[in-house]
Amino acid sequence: MQVTETLNEGLKRAYAITIGADELDAKVNEKLAEARPEIEMKGFRKGKVPMALLKKQFGPRVLGEALQETIDGAMNKHFEETGDRPALQPEVKMTNEAWKEGDDVAVEMSYEKLPEIPEVSFDDITLEKMVVKADDEAIDEALKNLAETAQNWEDRKSNAKAQDGDQVTIDFVGKVDGEAFEGGSAEDYPLVLGSNSFIPGFEDQLVGAKKGDEVEVKVSFPADYQAEHLAGKDAVFECTIKAVKKPVAAEINDDLAKQFGAEDLAALKAQIAERLEAEYAGASRAVMKRALLDALDAKVSFELPPSLLDAEAKQIAHQLWHEENPDVQGHDHPEIEPTEEHIKLASRRVRLGLLLAELGQKAEVQVTDSEMTQAILNQARQYPGQERAFFEFVQQNQQMQQQLRAPIFEDKVVDYIFEQAKVEEKEVSKDDLQKAVEALDDE
Repeated sequence: MQVTETLNEGLKRAYAITIGADELDAKVNEKLAEARPEIEMKGFRKGKVPMALLKKQFGPRVLGEALQETIDGAMNKHFEETGDRPALQPEVKMTNEAWKEGDDVAVEMSYEKLPEIPEVSFDDITLEKMVVKADDEAIDEALKNLAETAQNWEDRKSNAKAQDGDQVTIDFVGKVDGEAFEGGSAEDYPLVLGSNSFIPGFEDQLVGAKKGDEVEVKVSFPADYQAEHLAGKDAVFECTIKAVKKPVAAEINDDLAKQFGAEDLAALKAQIAERLEAEYAGASRAVMKRALLDALDAKVSFELPPSLLDAEAKQIAHQLWHEENPDVQGHDHPEIEPTEEHIKLASRRVRLGLLLAELGQKAEVQVTDSEMTQAILNQARQYPGQERAFFEFVQQNQQMQQQLRAPIFEDKVVDYIFEQAKVEEKEVSKDDLQKAVEALDDE
């Protein structure tokens, strides 16, 4: 085998690889010899078929496999000897298209190598960690929100009109073309107006109704309604209003605390304080992470693989275009060319991504199986009823696994750097932290 360098420009590399016909033939013979003990053929005992006959019968089939293994072996040997790490899968193609069995094989391999990442010291990086304590005002606000979610219903005064957000108790009979239809009737049904639990337009027509009123609600079933015999049809619901109730927040006391699994109100307040401070800590970490990435971006510079930069810039341009054009759901739109701003942002992302990957590798940062399982479960919750199918899909999809693994790995590397850098805690107000978080979106 002969390997000749044909391109060495920046991070771009190309090589001409010649695989001798004898070498390829030896590989075919080797694979046939491995398979020979298990091969049976008429007129010969198992494992005793002559090599010449095996080669005639199976040689053409084995040749392609042998060729691929030989090329893969040549590539692996090259990367071991040079220490190059390709940014993307190398491009490999045969250059002697008129090749026939018995000829040498000529192959061209091209790729962009990952750059050498300079050593980074964290001794001169100082980060500010914003610390927010859960005060009484924040705890009381959270308690009030909990009380609203645990609301009760209280009868409105007689003759009071139902308002949006009220609960009306109704009997109703639904009819299409004057005939009642199956599943269109109920008694003592509690319906919260504005909940959109009934078909569009139904609840709106009950706003303003009073206890004892009889209301004809006229609606049209959506064209894509799940019951095909009703889809797109006009209907009339004869409704009797039996009660009108207003929402009343639950009292903030020990009983409320027990509804949320706490022993008493004091224990619930302690739980809320702990949850709030965990939320503040998460927001504070996001701010500190941005500051760290800014510091690393300013500190480290190296050449970037053009293919990675181009792919990232196009992805950013495409994503931002869809955010600006939310009505376009698919990808049937003109090609989106990255701007200088997109390329600038892509440069930062690619540089920091390569840097963090290098730092994580040197620090032997690993994503554990339990961390991956938890990430998959968290994602699966977005597909109620299909969690198992999603879990199996991820297990069989390497790309999806990488998408879930990458942010976990990055966060673990960032935590590793936090431990090396100088971190100064500063107690601030919730408003100060909120402003710092909002500033992240503005940048």
